[in-house]
Amino acid sequence: MDGEKKAATIIVPKGFLFSAVEAAIKKPGRKDLALIYSEPEAVISGMFTTNRIKAAPVKLDMRRIRTGRGRAIVANSGNANACSGKQGMKDAEETAALVAKGLGLGESAVHVCSTGVIGTPMPMERIRAAIPRLIAGLRKETLLDAAAAIMTTDTFSKVVSRRVKVGNVTGTIAGICKGAGMICPQMATMLCFILTDLSVEKTALDTALKGAVRSSFNRITIDGDMSTNDTVLVMANGKAANETIKEGSPEFSAFATALSRLAFDLARLIAKDGEGATKLIEVEVRNARNQRDADKAAFAIANSLLVKTAVYGNDANWGRIMAALGYARIGLEEERTDVYFGKVKVARNGIATGKDREAAEVLKGKEIRITADLHIGSASSKVLTCDLTEGYVKINAQYRT
Repeated sequence: MDGEKKAATIIVPKGFLFSAVEAAIKKPGRKDLALIYSEPEAVISGMFTTNRIKAAPVKLDMRRIRTGRGRAIVANSGNANACSGKQGMKDAEETAALVAKGLGLGESAVHVCSTGVIGTPMPMERIRAAIPRLIAGLRKETLLDAAAAIMTTDTFSKVVSRRVKVGNVTGTIAGICKGAGMICPQMATMLCFILTDLSVEKTALDTALKGAVRSSFNRITIDGDMSTNDTVLVMANGKAANETIKEGSPEFSAFATALSRLAFDLARLIAKDGEGATKLIEVEVRNARNQRDADKAAFAIANSLLVKTAVYGNDANWGRIMAALGYARIGLEEERTDVYFGKVKVARNGIATGKDREAAEVLKGKEIRITADLHIGSASSKVLTCDLTEGYVKINAQYRT
């Protein structure tokens, strides 16, 4: 879809402005610094990487998110500002301070996010020079411009929006994210910014975000690597003029459902755009002994390099799925287990059905579903991943060059 057609389908929440400029943070030739600004003060919630090595902007945002209020997010691609020592924190703080000064805000109202190469000093002289242009560009740029500026190895910008009715008011939720490699749950590697013009109480926003992340960004895996910079921020500025949404209300249920659906749509785009990927894969495990086993089994299959390469090669090698289930350390009875590619059952009760040829035809598609039915309980789990190709190796072998 070209930019004009895509722009026509994106609904932007009221009261938010955007800007994106080129700062040549890693190399020149593209916009790599983005700004999201809420005209009224917004309630803000966030979730961050669980990696014990955290980038400077993550540490800064984890402190600032405690206020529950915010006005702006400034994000760069090309440099993670991770493993950058005390200077990295000074750089994150200075970036926020420069944006705050330019917008006439308190520094705590600005959150900073970075993505890119780990261990490289931030080119602050270029960022300092770019921030006045970034602020001047508000009202001139779009949400799509901001989405493009935070991309690293992504092949397309990721933007989703939807209307949501709460009570007698219809509001808007829109989100952008980036992510294609270093994707592993708790949380998945990404930057994600979700905006709404609905009024939402802080505790309700926190609860809704946790539920949304649990069912979306914690359900994708591309390569089993977790980043140092994962961040999801949600801003609710109340411009829709609805009665404030509180936890436990019917309006909260409608909002939380819409937020979860939007987050899942964004997560699906990340899995679809996995580095070097040619196919989106949805893994489903059914009738596991309990939820823990269902999740472990689904991730074992989704993270299996042998499964991912088989899908890339259109090889319906269901034995690799059985092997992954076997090492997942779950309750399992081989003689009860069925395996499907799409709707084609390739294994029944742990034995081949002789339908590998039909299954291979299924694997020629761009979106593949793998199902394992364990038949020993009632728990189920779904995980999104992608195939593994030579492209992944090439991209990551040359990431710093």
